[in-house]
Amino acid sequence: MPQIMLMKAEYLVLLSLLLTTVVITNAFYIKKQFYPSVVYLTKSSTSLAVLYVQAFVFVILFGKLVQRIFLGQLRAIETEHLYDRAWFSITETCLAFTVFRDDFSPRFVALFAILLFLKCFHWLLEDRVDYMEQSPVLGTIFHARVVGLLSVLCLLDYLFISSAYMHTIAKGASVQIVFGFEYAILLVSVISTAINIGRIANNGNV
Repeated sequence: MPQIMLMKAEYLVLLSLLLTTVVITNAFYIKKQFYPSVVYLTKSSTSLAVLYVQAFVFVILFGKLVQRIFLGQLRAIETEHLYDRAWFSITETCLAFTVFRDDFSPRFVALFAILLFLKCFHWLLEDRVDYMEQSPVLGTIFHARVVGLLSVLCLLDYLFISSAYMHTIAKGASVQIVFGFEYAILLVSVISTAINIGRIANNGNV
């Protein structure tokens, strides 16, 4: 069953690459030059849809790479928790963003995708730390991965909070306020996870 799912995923990746190649080639064939072709792609709803799908595929592939580096193979319970939280988070965040629906743009879609991407790894980190507490016999690589992921997430949360703050100060209230609060919540969760790791270490489980 996993092999069948993997083959389907590979076919979807190849299909998205093929569609993207066709769309970009068609734009250059019609407009002949780079800038007019880019304008054509951004004005065509069909082309944008294909490019969004391709971007989504790249995000998934990058997420798989980050997962392999910092987490390795996910446990079944971690995957289940990830899917459950993702659907709830998407619904909750979309409701919050309706206040700033006039700010919707490709940039907004990109920022939303980044937020959801980082949320997923915050959740996985929490589950992995819970696993640390239940399994006292773990290798050095496991602990290095967890600390590395925690450090990266903490840094990214801080950078996005700073960016949202500076944008709000410069241009006033916008959707960046929601992003700022979302990342502030994530930063608090990372700090809480770090404290939990310290508690586990103090109890001799690390």
